[in-house]
Amino acid sequence: MNASRRHRLALPFASSLLSLLLLGALAPAPALAQVKVGLVLSLTGPAASLGIPERDTAAMLPTTIAGQQVQYIVLDDASDTTQAVQNTRKLIDEQHVDVIVGSSITPNSLAMLDVVAQGETPAISLASSAKIIEPVDDKRHWMFKTPQTDAMMAGAIAEHAAAHNVKTLAFIGQNDALGETFYAEVAKAAQQRNIKIVANERFNRTDPSVTGQVLKILAAHPDAVVVGAAGTPAALPPKTLKERGYQGLVYHNHGVGNRDFLRVCGADCNGTFLPASQVLVASQLPEDRVGRRLALDYISRFEAKYGAGTVSAFGAYTWDAGMLLGNAIPVALKTAKPGTPEFRRALRDALEATRGLQDTNGVVNMSATDHLGLDAKARVMVEIRDGKWVYQK
Repeated sequence: MNASRRHRLALPFASSLLSLLLLGALAPAPALAQVKVGLVLSLTGPAASLGIPERDTAAMLPTTIAGQQVQYIVLDDASDTTQAVQNTRKLIDEQHVDVIVGSSITPNSLAMLDVVAQGETPAISLASSAKIIEPVDDKRHWMFKTPQTDAMMAGAIAEHAAAHNVKTLAFIGQNDALGETFYAEVAKAAQQRNIKIVANERFNRTDPSVTGQVLKILAAHPDAVVVGAAGTPAALPPKTLKERGYQGLVYHNHGVGNRDFLRVCGADCNGTFLPASQVLVASQLPEDRVGRRLALDYISRFEAKYGAGTVSAFGAYTWDAGMLLGNAIPVALKTAKPGTPEFRRALRDALEATRGLQDTNGVVNMSATDHLGLDAKARVMVEIRDGKWVYQK
């Protein structure tokens, strides 16, 4: 074959190769695997005072863990169970997230259980009820949480009440899963301390008045009243009790641990008590208290970004979720790549295997039957005085 013919045959091949190279250059590069974290938070609606500091804390979480890029996708559930379920499905089915953080409140977290189990996607709830993670069955196999359980906090209330000679107790709570589950734990803890429940009332988070419920409570003459509610709606019962001249002890659950609640309740909450995250009173705790240093570090970071006095327990629960992920993701990465079912399963297993991890509330030791991993040392009793949290030693 002469040189001229070889040249003519080479031209089409060279042209095709050039075209392929150009097409390769123009085509989008394959996306690098990254860890996707979906957050279902109550940014609007009655629970917004919980969800907003959680979102603000999420903005502080690391965007790289163990050399792997981390993307955070935040969706608002509007304090609504249906929206929480829809958001969870969207994050799993459309965004293909590796893990979900949320929701902010108990009813929404309970509603999400079926979806995370069906999607085999680990989730870390920021809500209180023990029923979110107990018992660890097929659905709760995928669910974890960072806040202290309502059972832990009900026990702290009963302990404090008994020490103050309370013999009778009334309960007023939200007419939802939070109110029901917290009442069950309060009743159980009260019985263990020989405290009699003399009234049990409910209200909706959007109710403008609880006067009727409070009148029934006052007619029972309780030594103390427990309010089972979260966020700013929880201010309505203590304010109404104060207006009606009630002189007994008043307790809140840990769903009120932020400045918005103090602002709305005002002087009507002076002298009331709540079991709480130690973030609320970190600077008042003994220096050797486990978790104090990490709580102060979180407070410093959050207030540097959002202003003095802006910190809340709810943001800290998100920070602790970030610490759990920071501990578990490097372990899961040894098994599989993000975006795969294998990675989600490995991440779930790594979360469950968390041992000796210090966070803002104490030391986390999870197991196959305990997806919280905190003990009674992770709670503190706090009194509200003049719009401030005061640690009860």
